[in-house]
Amino acid sequence: MSDDKSKTGSPDRDRINLSEDYEIQYWTKKLGVTEQELREAVKAVGNTSKAVRERLGK
Repeated sequence: MSDDKSKTGSPDRDRINLSEDYEIQYWTKKLGVTEQELREAVKAVGNTSKAVRERLGK
């Protein structure tokens, strides 16, 4: 069965994947935080970038 073409965009775009070093580097630089601060925020509120930004006050 083919993909649903009405659903565009990537849901992963708004998620922070702490299993990938390049994503950790990207998000720590983008948010101006340490890796530990990023990990604690993701643990507290989940891996959506919106929730993490709110938690970090960004």
